[in-house]
Amino acid sequence: MGDIVIVGGGAGGLELAVKLGRYFKKSDTNVLLVDKNRTHIWKPLLHEVAAGSLDADIDCLDYLALSQKNGFQFQLGEVTGLERATKTLKLAAMVSDSGETILPAREIVYGKLVFALGSVTNDFGTPGVKEHCIFLDSAGSAQRFHVQLLNEFLKLQSDSSKSKLDIAIVGAGATGVELAAELYKTAELLKAYGYQNVSSAKLKVTVIEAGPRLLPALPERIAQKVAHELRQLGVSLMLNTAVSEASKNGLQTRQGDFIPADMSVWAAGIKAPEFLFALDGLETNRINQLVVDRTLQTSNDANIFAIGDCAHCIMPDDTKVPPRAQSAHQMASCLFDNIKRLHTGQQAKAYQYVDYGSLVSLSSYSTIGSLMGSLSKGSVFIEGKLARMVYISLYRMHQMVVYGKLKTLFFMLVNRINKRLRPTLKLH
Repeated sequence: MGDIVIVGGGAGGLELAVKLGRYFKKSDTNVLLVDKNRTHIWKPLLHEVAAGSLDADIDCLDYLALSQKNGFQFQLGEVTGLERATKTLKLAAMVSDSGETILPAREIVYGKLVFALGSVTNDFGTPGVKEHCIFLDSAGSAQRFHVQLLNEFLKLQSDSSKSKLDIAIVGAGATGVELAAELYKTAELLKAYGYQNVSSAKLKVTVIEAGPRLLPALPERIAQKVAHELRQLGVSLMLNTAVSEASKNGLQTRQGDFIPADMSVWAAGIKAPEFLFALDGLETNRINQLVVDRTLQTSNDANIFAIGDCAHCIMPDDTKVPPRAQSAHQMASCLFDNIKRLHTGQQAKAYQYVDYGSLVSLSSYSTIGSLMGSLSKGSVFIEGKLARMVYISLYRMHQMVVYGKLKTLFFMLVNRINKRLRPTLKLH
């Protein structure tokens, strides 16, 4: 079968690497994970990193340490090209900030290749967005946002003439609404740490959505409840509003309004990384996702697979698998089984997406969502502490796949101890 190379260590890619590494540990099949970062953090938590309620330096997972314990190999690198005829993946040279070449350009030969790259923010070509808006699609960008946020609050604390901090968030999906709530919690906590001129009353968060409602991918009842909770916090919601241009001082709308902002966040859409577009003839859609069939094999190469946000997969009812963490988890599980089947000469099975519901966390204020499953014919609406427990359990399930049950229990214990010993907000 040859070596298995997985590009991208997000939720699906890392889970697949761990499972395959353990399965092939005592065989002659090598499993290699390639990622341009040294560490992994669960992407649904990036809004908490940005607001400071989560410390990425503590909660991130080190790929090299995980590879050593789980039987796979890890290489730090960024893909630049692919030669399908020779089954060769090309990696860029790794260069330091000072321009020194740390690693030369490299080539990796594969037997099976899996793309699990996740997604990046889609600015739809809107003028000024790349220059003046922050994207929350990586731990690095979330940490940069957090530093800038602390600096803006420091200005508010030290400058008595500054009446408020304006933050604009473009996009009312889960990232946008969850970040909005976390920002108000950050303002409250900073006041407790001595920022007497800082309060939630001096924070103005505006969420701008081009569509008619919040959370367009989620049920209407959840959207209405989340909208009510955000308005209670003080968030301004601008629906049916499209942004035409971004500048240093704010956002211009197509309707002719200007929204002033000290900080602007763009969370309005996703796309797969640009380099995937027509990568050595692989079929892609309009947002660079690799087109895969029900077995998760790419449409014109049976030795190349794609899972998670970078995969375009259509179900029998003509619905597209949504770019969500539960999709990546399910795809990783299905592909693990399929690679085992192909290894023993069996046929690959078809992937079937199952929607287990949706949950939105509004910091410590509320958690709202719906659960779906075999116990009910429809969805069950939940909120409050029960919903928060389920929301946290999704992350624990990811940890259990990567670490195992016992180590996850230890991490839960350490997390409780850290809450007692460390500040409730990252202050640097």
